[in-house]
Amino acid sequence: MNKPEAFEPSRLTAADMDAEVLATYPTEAFLSKDYLAAEKTLLWPKVWQMVERESDLPNPGDWLTYDVADESVIVLRKDDGSLKAFHNVCPHRGRQLVSVPDMLPGKVHDVRGSNRRNFICGFHGWTFDLEGQNTYILDPQDWQNKLTAEMTCLSEVQVDTWGGYIYITMDPDAVPLAEWMGRAGEILSHFQLEKMHYKWRQWAIYDCNWKTAIEAFLEPYHVAGTHTQLLAYGDYYALSRQYGLHSVSSYDTRDAKFEMSESAGTTRAGKGDDPRVSTYELIRENYETVNYSASTETLVNAAARLQIELPEDATPQECIAHWLKSAKAADAARGVIWPEVPPEIKKEGGLAWGLFPNQNILHGETFALCYRVRPYKDDPDKCVFESYALERFPEGEAPQTEWTYADPIGENWGSVLAQDFSNMQFVQKGMKSSGFRGPLPNPHQEQKVINLHRNLANFMGGRGAPTKLDVWPRN
Repeated sequence: MNKPEAFEPSRLTAADMDAEVLATYPTEAFLSKDYLAAEKTLLWPKVWQMVERESDLPNPGDWLTYDVADESVIVLRKDDGSLKAFHNVCPHRGRQLVSVPDMLPGKVHDVRGSNRRNFICGFHGWTFDLEGQNTYILDPQDWQNKLTAEMTCLSEVQVDTWGGYIYITMDPDAVPLAEWMGRAGEILSHFQLEKMHYKWRQWAIYDCNWKTAIEAFLEPYHVAGTHTQLLAYGDYYALSRQYGLHSVSSYDTRDAKFEMSESAGTTRAGKGDDPRVSTYELIRENYETVNYSASTETLVNAAARLQIELPEDATPQECIAHWLKSAKAADAARGVIWPEVPPEIKKEGGLAWGLFPNQNILHGETFALCYRVRPYKDDPDKCVFESYALERFPEGEAPQTEWTYADPIGENWGSVLAQDFSNMQFVQKGMKSSGFRGPLPNPHQEQKVINLHRNLANFMGGRGAPTKLDVWPRN
């Protein structure tokens, strides 16, 4: 009997991505209940995934739960300041140590507490210390004293930190977190995300697959069609590049002669005859319509002063340089110190990073607008959608926040995010059409989307692998 050939995990290589070859991929990953079920064993237990910010567990004894698919994990701060994580399950009969109801609209996002000294199972009273070791079993003699520490301890989960975030992986053989983050982690480390704090954080249960949701924020290609009001203030042409597991998008120009180094990352001039005015209008519009995030009040105010502090003939380059210098000085005066990010890092760092599998970070020196998505129950048409803003605050002035359930409407999220929501459920519905021949992602501007599926296929046994699109598919 012939040995079956090994399945090639992905038919699209990194070199293909860099060459921006045309590609497509099947819709199974968005629509199939079987695929969603397979994620429970092939994806979520095998990846590093963000749980929360370190600031959510500031003191010894602080703890919280993190749930994804059918998995529930407890993360806690030990007396020595280190972190520990365990599967949220008693080894006796499988009861959750901490009862975590299903995530319901407006009710349960996670369970957390403080001053924890042990965990006691509510079923039979088995007790565990903060190292996960069993410290009490009722009537151990009934097992003929054959129970061992290895049989009765909690199942440990790897935990580590990066950028002020807490990450876990349930895979004992996973690569270290720093290796998982790779070049993306190296670049983003220059922006010192660990020194930022929550400005706000909101979540919703939304009517689309988790991949449909995260893809809505992986590329700026949709701006011209979705956020049409923003076109009055700036051009949104973009590029994207793969970095192995992760990927980045950056502003681009259709004509190379219009490139300017000052437009690296999230900073660029607006369009219009007077760049002093248009730059301010662009910054203000983005800030106010993206729920007062993706910038800061300091940056908006500094842009407003351009008309006063610069002459009418100031160039776009001069406007950007003066704006950043002015904002940096204003922040320093109130105790907010910007990190020194080398120009080459700002350029490579781009606009926003898609961190595999379910995280997106739009970053600047003093802010970040971030997204995370997770599956919701066993429904491929729903997800848990989370967005939050980080900002750099003066010492002791960071606001106290908590996860707030917010229906996905403009008054809760701002008009730009509401416009994104208006697409997501109808993309989910549209992909079910018998007339849909399959995605045709833009290989220059939507490479982050293609790269997501390339990496998913590597975990999912090849299912959903992108393929080169050399000939238009016909029915």
